[in-house]
Amino acid sequence: MKNLSPQAKTFYIETYGCAANKADSYIITDLLQKVGYQKVEFKLAQIIIINTCGVKEQTENKIRARLKVLNKFTQKNPSKKIIIAGCLPHISSSYLQKIKKIIPNFSAIIGLNSIFQIPSIVEKINTGQHNLVVISDQKYDKAKYAVNYPKGKRTGIIPISEGCLGACTYCCVKNARGRLNCYPPTSIIKSVQHQLKQGIKQIYLTSQDCSTYRYNGANLNEIMEMINGLDYEFFLRLGMINPQFLINNLNHIIEILEFGKIYQFLHIPIQSASDLVLQRMKRPYTLSDIIGKIAILRETLPYLTISTDIICGFPGESEYDFYKTINFIKWLQPEILNISQFTPRPGTEAKKMTQLKSQIIKERSTRLSNLFRHSLEYINEKWLGWRGKVLVLHEGSTQKQVFGRNFAYKNVFIEDYSGNYGEFVNVEITKVSGFNLFAKKIEK
Repeated sequence: MKNLSPQAKTFYIETYGCAANKADSYIITDLLQKVGYQKVEFKLAQIIIINTCGVKEQTENKIRARLKVLNKFTQKNPSKKIIIAGCLPHISSSYLQKIKKIIPNFSAIIGLNSIFQIPSIVEKINTGQHNLVVISDQKYDKAKYAVNYPKGKRTGIIPISEGCLGACTYCCVKNARGRLNCYPPTSIIKSVQHQLKQGIKQIYLTSQDCSTYRYNGANLNEIMEMINGLDYEFFLRLGMINPQFLINNLNHIIEILEFGKIYQFLHIPIQSASDLVLQRMKRPYTLSDIIGKIAILRETLPYLTISTDIICGFPGESEYDFYKTINFIKWLQPEILNISQFTPRPGTEAKKMTQLKSQIIKERSTRLSNLFRHSLEYINEKWLGWRGKVLVLHEGSTQKQVFGRNFAYKNVFIEDYSGNYGEFVNVEITKVSGFNLFAKKIEK
């Protein structure tokens, strides 16, 4: 780090939560850098930005604790200015006041649609304004913003929409991000091209639900086909797809996953395998709806990586309900499993329901985690001896080892690699362990 003059304009940003939040942080970072601010480590920063998340109680508690520490920090260091962004202040009507009480020394709280005002907000703070609350209902085309990444960065994120059409009884994110707002195809394609020209080799398309994308007649398949046709070598990961879309559009999903530049990776959050629990969650599908479609996917794309989400201990979930979920996961054998212990979120229907005891929820989560961990021992065995192309992304965990991804978004560690990051290399898988594949470089 270079020595900074006392007059240097500096900031630090800390991001919690999903890829959409990370995309917002990239926009905030780029906007500040364009007006002369330098991104630095925490202790050197004048402006400290906390980009919050409100999806889970556990994350909220971590952020609350962090804000309390920062409040004490600013009391001792009054020249340091705190800006709070992200979902947490907006997940319920009472949360803005709660955040103000936790950190009364805040300089600004900004809404999700106000991030493009960050340069002017910081300017106001620098002129002595304090406790600013900047919230806007105006919708912005976030895909249109051409983020400039640091030199050497290989992964970029592009939002294709914000908000959702669902009404899940456990989710408070819709309170913050609102109804679905899709971005124009031209904005998305231009943003992809801009990132590829910078040397980005792996792009994440993100949304609260990518499957709901529609814009003036254009749908998700058309966007993916246009991106796949770009004359660059790269991989793209499609974000979350809700089960209902898979049920109604199986052939479209298969078509997308067979495009050569799209990872054969599907994040499809099932949440529960009990129809009664799904009904209470207001998830518009049943287990029988989804099983046959997944079976066809597995048969058509035998190396497909499936990621799913399960909520353990949703209100009213019986032991029999949970048993159905256990059996479903045994059958599905997902390569990635995101397990959440249910916690009621503000402003949701599920918060008003009769809650299960915390020890029951923890015990079910542990059982499911153990099942998944043991299943990894044989799920990846099919990859032994596989030969193919891997995108080298960054250093590995040991010397002369690098980390990359293959076409199915698998973790691949390549031993004794001496080439450059951002290159595609041919490898052979020699060992599997848990989530990870280990490989050696080979000639084509």
